[in-house]
This record gives sequence, structure tokens and C-alpha cells, in this order.
Amino acid sequence: MIREFKEFLLKQNALALAIGVIIGAAISKIVTSIAEDVINPILGLLLPGGSWRDAKIVLARGIDAAGKPTESAITYGHLLGAAIDFIIIALVVFMIAKAFIPKRGEAKPETKECPQCKEVIPIAAIRCKACTQPV
Repeated sequence: MIREFKEFLLKQNALALAIGVIIGAAISKIVTSIAEDVINPILGLLLPGGSWRDAKIVLARGIDAAGKPTESAITYGHLLGAAIDFIIIALVVFMIAKAFIPKRGEAKPETKECPQCKEVIPIAAIRCKACTQPV
């Protein structure tokens, strides 16, 4: 049973997935910290003052059975705040990925065109195979 479990871990890439989840959780903490501790304070200077995240449209007010006031409201400030947080976090993840994930080089062409007869020839050719002209 232990041997089968080891084969399962290696064959199904479960170990690689587990490592990816652990690293993802660690990076999530870093990204959240960058968003909350660096970018949000700067945005706080640009956005209007007050508690805009608590903005809401009250639909109905009432009193519950215990005599406490209640209200039914659409809290659009919370939705806007969550959307701004998402955009900030997505931007930070994009910047981290751009900085640390190596770019794939563009594929170099393997063929070229003969300037005389327009035949497609290998890139390393020094003479066209169709018209025998130097290229």
C-alpha cells in the first residue's frame, strides 16, 4: 500500500501540486501585504475622504423584536472596495510574474526566401536550391 501511495504521488504530480499550493499561499500573503500596506494608503490619499467603503443605499428601516433598529441596505461601498482590492492584487501579481517568470524567446525562423526566385530555402543556405543563385 505504501508503494502504491508513492507511485500515486509521483505519477499524478500530487507532490508538485502540494508544493504549488504552499508557495501560492506564501505569495498570497506577500501580495496582500503589498496591496494593503503600500498601495492602499497611496490610493487613500487620492480617493475622497471619509469611510467610502461603508457607503450604502438604505432600502428600508425598522425595529426588530428586541427593539433594536434594523435596516435593509445595498452596500455598494463594500463592493467598490472589493473591486479596487481585486484590481490592485491582480496588478501586483502581474508585476511579480513579469519580473520573475522568464520570457520565452520568439522562435527564430528556420527558412528564408530566395530574393531571385522566391523559393523557400533553409536559413543556413548560401545558395538557392532552385535557381542556384547565391543568397
